[in-house]
Amino acid sequence: MAFSNLTSKAALLYDEWIKGADPRVEGFLLMSSPVPQTIIIGAYVYFVTSLGPKLMENRKPFELRQIMAFYNFGVVALSVYMTYEFLMSGWATGYSFRCDLVDYSRSPTALRMVRTCWLYYFSKFIELLDTIFFVLRKKEGQITFLHVLHHSIMPWTWWFGVKFAAGGLGTFHALLNCVVHVIMYSYYGLCSLGPAYYKYLWWKKHMTTIQLVQFLMVTVHIGQIYFMDDCPYQYPVFIFIIWLYGSVFLILFLHFWYHAYTRGQRPPKTMKNGISKSKDH
Repeated sequence: MAFSNLTSKAALLYDEWIKGADPRVEGFLLMSSPVPQTIIIGAYVYFVTSLGPKLMENRKPFELRQIMAFYNFGVVALSVYMTYEFLMSGWATGYSFRCDLVDYSRSPTALRMVRTCWLYYFSKFIELLDTIFFVLRKKEGQITFLHVLHHSIMPWTWWFGVKFAAGGLGTFHALLNCVVHVIMYSYYGLCSLGPAYYKYLWWKKHMTTIQLVQFLMVTVHIGQIYFMDDCPYQYPVFIFIIWLYGSVFLILFLHFWYHAYTRGQRPPKTMKNGISKSKDH
């Protein structure tokens, strides 16, 4: 009886809370409820941490070089497109880079931002293939807690962002992430083409610096709201989550930087979201 009452109250709270959702995303794939994405992410976590490694235990690693080249350069193309769309739907057409509110109108620019935010959210599911490739290639050493956490939490939290606040200053980190992904996945794409292309990867040493700058910019940009006298951003909780996420990964990368370069310890070959990645990715 107590459990029934609890579930009823939870359902009522959810119904009341969801009333504030943005009606412009109705009908978008996966946006009806957080349940479908939760099932997908749960299945992903189970596969990459348990089922996948067990299935591959007595099998040879898959040779996925061509598939991975197509995948990596595909992500590059998608990231270029999303960068352009984020710029044209606000960041290069009117945003101040300070207190930019969510535009809930149905103007062409506002609707363009909604579509771009949803596409960015959906791209996080495409990027789950990063870890699945690790499993199929028996690179379990790359499947760290932080790697899985990052790939799981990004789509899950972005569902709420798209559902309630598609636009405004909360999308700056997405724009930056798209720009960084153009660089990173270009690197991984060239790596996947084989040793003949390694000579073009002279900029490998700058990869960690680029990601460090990304998290620093995200943290500084989103943190400025706490120093503004009056910024009526519609969902302050999202700002705090973005600031917390950016700060955590900034600390992780600073820790890596310190041990790799200041103390002279041998660094991993590259870093992706706080996780080392082998050169043949």
